[in-house]
Amino acid sequence: MKKFVLITLTALTLMFVSCSKPKGQLVGVYDSYSPEATPYGMVHIPRGSFTMGPNDQSVTWAVQPSQKTVSIDAFWMDITEITNGEYRQFVYWVRDSIARTELARMEVDVLGVEPDQAKYFKLRYDPYNEAADPDTILNWKTKIPWNAKWTFEGDEETNAAYLAVNKVFFQSADKTSHRQLNSHIKNYSYQWVNYDQAALPGNSFNARTGGYNDNAKIRIDSAFMRNGRIVDTVIIKPLRNRGDLIARKIINIYPDTMCWMTEYTYSYNEPAMQNYFAHPSYGQFPVVGITWEQAQAFCYWRTNLYRSIGKLPRAQEYRLPTEAEWEYAARGGRHNAQYPWGGPYVRDSKGCFMANFKPMRGNYTEDGYLLPSRVGSYDPNDYGLYDMAGNVSEWIGQTYDPTLNTFTHDMNPNYDYKARGEDPKVMKRKIIKGGSWKDVGAYLQCGMRDFEYQDKCRPSIGFRCVRSFIGD
Repeated sequence: MKKFVLITLTALTLMFVSCSKPKGQLVGVYDSYSPEATPYGMVHIPRGSFTMGPNDQSVTWAVQPSQKTVSIDAFWMDITEITNGEYRQFVYWVRDSIARTELARMEVDVLGVEPDQAKYFKLRYDPYNEAADPDTILNWKTKIPWNAKWTFEGDEETNAAYLAVNKVFFQSADKTSHRQLNSHIKNYSYQWVNYDQAALPGNSFNARTGGYNDNAKIRIDSAFMRNGRIVDTVIIKPLRNRGDLIARKIINIYPDTMCWMTEYTYSYNEPAMQNYFAHPSYGQFPVVGITWEQAQAFCYWRTNLYRSIGKLPRAQEYRLPTEAEWEYAARGGRHNAQYPWGGPYVRDSKGCFMANFKPMRGNYTEDGYLLPSRVGSYDPNDYGLYDMAGNVSEWIGQTYDPTLNTFTHDMNPNYDYKARGEDPKVMKRKIIKGGSWKDVGAYLQCGMRDFEYQDKCRPSIGFRCVRSFIGD
């Protein structure tokens, strides 16, 4: 009996193996994967179609309704605008990288430390090229001696560390004041692959010859530092390998806190200028004084921050939303909704305002706030997104054009012109959406759009990030 059972089990096993892995048949290669987890602080926006554009004539009769049915793929979106606290993480990361760089230079130039004994940098070897020289990278595990003090006892290492660390602070003659970050050196350098140049017909890879065509040329943005100043340039060169498609940008990422002063004349806004970004009590308020270019840099940094953790699953990069994505998300699944909560009114059934904006002439506080409010102070829309109307206007990744709906595609519409320094100002306009704390109610409508120049910042403009969804 036991022998019979054993023979039966063996036969069933062989049959199962032979059936599960048929030899000589097309079975495909399917790597195992885990469903994409919800990114921290984001919500999932499902794919769908909607009628894009204004649902109502503007109060000034300046905007003619131009509607178009479009389809949007699924994506992730930040629940709230990026806060001061979240943007400060970016600023502090840049601060720490500058301090570690100076400390690493101090180890080599001043102390003459050997690479294998260094604390603030380490050597990284290329596993695919043993002949290549090792790269020097910062060691982020070593603590920064922020409280290093100058000594007159000949402690060369302590004195060198003091000089290196204090380069990230303003050198004030007032010894009683707190150290303030030197905003002038908070420069972030990042790179990206210019797929637009790669997609040009003349720049296609020739598989027959194993290289690019002889007439293939690219126009790539680049940047470098000269005498402590950022110099933006454009490089035109033949395309010979994939490395030629890498563009580079350097940008100062500290918010322009002076925008509270320059935006308004004959208005006392010094407290906001001094405290809005720096004081901890404003940590949950939306960051402002950010240009479109700084918002772009934040997205690249956020992507690199995620990918620096090797154990996390693969994901798409963080970016600014397209206008269609933002408007679709703002409507919260409500077709033809004028406002994120439906509409057409800006008050609820109890007479309370539904967003932070300028309800009446000169009466900014009728909605409960004078300036931007803490994020999430009002009810979310049906997708769980807060402040899609009012509080601060939000940067969109697209270039502004009043005729966008006439020439963009009806599937994931987008128009992204990467303006350069020599381009006219009209090509440097970027879309802003949602209205702000200083705007009247008409600008809070989902379909309304406005613009600002990509290198300008306002105390009424912030941003939030999105990430394309990977999956079904």
